[in-house]
Amino acid sequence: MNRRFLRRGLGWVGMALLSLVLVVCFELAVTAQVPMGRVAQNVGAAPQGIWRSASFPVENFQAYTSSFGYRRSATGGSNQEFHYGLDMAAPQGSYVRNWWMGQVVEVSDNSSCGTSIVVESGTWEHIYCHMQGKIEVIRGQRYFVDRPGGIQIREGQILSTGSRMGRVGMTGRTTGPHLHWGIKNKGQWVDPARVLRAMQSSQISLKP
Repeated sequence: MNRRFLRRGLGWVGMALLSLVLVVCFELAVTAQVPMGRVAQNVGAAPQGIWRSASFPVENFQAYTSSFGYRRSATGGSNQEFHYGLDMAAPQGSYVRNWWMGQVVEVSDNSSCGTSIVVESGTWEHIYCHMQGKIEVIRGQRYFVDRPGGIQIREGQILSTGSRMGRVGMTGRTTGPHLHWGIKNKGQWVDPARVLRAMQSSQISLKP
């Protein structure tokens, strides 16, 4: 066997093993830090200190424009629909921040969610919708790309807590610039407002 090829092959094996070790370490770290259990029923039951590590998901926040639960159709009419997230109004172009350290498991721009990213953190999934930008395939891999905002995120990439991951836009099914933020735990939808209240209570507890 060609020695150069052998060295290259061993290099690939080494990178693959390193990637596996990093993923395992990441899963262990997230599982240890992120509160588990009956989140949908009682988010606030988690130890207060844990929530201090989370990040508010949008800069230049203005108002909550649509809460979690049943509502009238956002695009008109009297039909009732279930809204699986929390809408946060902010000026178009405001940066969106990652709520918790995790791995990007999906980037998409072909649904009512618009240009979106799904991040997985242990048993949690957090979804960010209606952002500016588009999905591109670069060297066989899918990327979320917002060049004017300086954002390029690869599917499979690990994002740190609070890192900028996109900008508020109007892609998909929307009537104004906002971030739609959804959260799941163990496959069940969670009201993001409960998470934010737990985060706020945790921050208040730090004050003298």
